[in-house]
Parts: sequence; structure tokens; C-alpha cells
Amino acid sequence: MSASANNAAEANGVLEPSCRDTAAYALTIVRDGVITGEGPTTKGRVHFSRALDALDAAWCARILTASAVEHQPVSRAEAEALFEINEAATERSDDGRFDDLLAKAVVHHAASESGLPVPPRTIALSPETAIESWAPTQAVGVDIEVLEWIARQMRGKRRGNRTLMALVATIVGAAALPLAQLPNVFDIGM
Repeated sequence: MSASANNAAEANGVLEPSCRDTAAYALTIVRDGVITGEGPTTKGRVHFSRALDALDAAWCARILTASAVEHQPVSRAEAEALFEINEAATERSDDGRFDDLLAKAVVHHAASESGLPVPPRTIALSPETAIESWAPTQAVGVDIEVLEWIARQMRGKRRGNRTLMALVATIVGAAALPLAQLPNVFDIGM
């Protein structure tokens, strides 16, 4: 986050994350703003409840790429906060930026949690970086528990993420895992 963006964030009551726990907490503030249409991330603009706009997506991107966490993998708490934002937002006007960020952040977490190399967040989460350029496309080394966690997060949700589903399907297919190991992974109503 630049100095001016950081000052604006502090003025709005959202501090630049100093660790992944702080980043996860900051994402819950964005989630609360999406749910209520009020709070520090919506200050000074019209924001309807249950709506996610380009500024909300930008808040999430700034939080996830803050200099203090840039070289750390996305944590499970951060990814779960993003899933909560995804579920809370019934209206979207962000041109798909949040869906892109969600998919990249979840895969960044899954790959790093599995011990696979991941690029720094500023590269991995950038809208200019194709997820296929760094995400695992084979199941070799991907932790099944992490895939099960993703499946649990996505199961039965109102809004699916096609990019994330395609990557999970590719990884699962590459591993030739029986779908019974990932119950209802494809039951996400898109």
C-alpha cells in the first residue's frame, strides 16, 4: 500500500496490515461494510448493503498485498474472510475483480500450504498475472486436506467461482481421485 493509500486507510479506520492475522481482521471490516453498506471502507460514498463494488475489491487487494505480508503466503484466515465476503455480496459491480482475487488468494494458500512454491502476493494476486502462470495444474504435492477445505468452503454456496472450480477440477482430475474423497465439490450452484 502506498503512503497516500495507507494514510487514507488510516483516516478511514482501517490500518495497513502488519501480519496475516491483521490482514484477515481487516478483511472482516470490508465484509462488514459489504453486509451493512456502512463502516470505514464505505465512508464518503454511496454503498448499498450486500453490494460489492470496485472499491471493495480494491480494499481487499490492498489489504492482501500490503508490504508487511507481501512475501508471506495467503493464510487460511485470510482466504476464509474472502469466502465470507464472496457469500455476503449478492450484488456485484466490480467487473469480476473480486472473483479473480478470491481464486488467486485461495490457490496461493492451497499451494503454499501444500509446500509448493508460490510467487509473492503482489505478483500472484495482480489482475495482470494469469493464475495459470503460477498455480499448480497437477495434484503432485497438493495436500488433499487443503482440497477438502476448499470443497467445504464452496459447497452449497449461492455464488460459485468458475476459475477456482476449474483449477480444483484440474487438480482433482490429475490426481484421479475418486469424487467420494471430495464430497459434493461440484455442488455449488453456479
